[in-house]
Amino acid sequence: MAQYKILAVDDEEHIQELIKFNLENSGYKVICCGDGAEALKIIKEDDFDLILLDVMLPGIDGYDVCKEIRKDNNISNIPIIMITAKSEELDKILGLELGADDYMTKPFSIRELLARVKAVLRRTTLQPLDKAYKFDNVVVDFEKHEVTKESKRIELTLKEFEVLEILIKNKGRVITREFLLDKVWGYEYIGETRTVDVHIRHLRQKIEEDDKAPRYIETIRGVGYRFNYGELA
Repeated sequence: MAQYKILAVDDEEHIQELIKFNLENSGYKVICCGDGAEALKIIKEDDFDLILLDVMLPGIDGYDVCKEIRKDNNISNIPIIMITAKSEELDKILGLELGADDYMTKPFSIRELLARVKAVLRRTTLQPLDKAYKFDNVVVDFEKHEVTKESKRIELTLKEFEVLEILIKNKGRVITREFLLDKVWGYEYIGETRTVDVHIRHLRQKIEEDDKAPRYIETIRGVGYRFNYGELA
């Protein structure tokens, strides 16, 4: 089994040491750095399977680092878990809206850290469907992990793609927010189902003709979502 490489970005050395020691004891390769500019340089020069990203960094903060990663097509698909002392809901939502895949607040337990890291990395090795799926001018290629609209590639985050995949694989069935949290996040998520709504909103903005009047991803009020269109390509 391949060894996963993780970048831990935190300006507190004892946090770096804590993360590095425990993740390496669990079989991961870990590289640490202490500021946003250095993190972006390292990410562009090396290949990583996951980034643990603190928000409060000197110079370029974690939110801006996340934003820069998601704008760069060469590194935009790397999963990001934000780690911060900020615990307010608005801070969490901002991180998710900028493209973070998960959000942890300090202080955190090593057990929680390991569970979240394992869950995110497990999602990167999900077995895709062996065929593409088409609805109107959108094609979802599960093998290539790629979505195109009018033959132009649409950039989706890892979580957005996985939410879309689950909805498509369960076409016509109502999928609850709780089910999506469990299947996509891979553990008992500590937080609100608003997380799912944020990702659905982003998906609609990228694949729907009119995200304010969505045709593909239907909202079932008080329950969840249902995908209604398309066929195997």
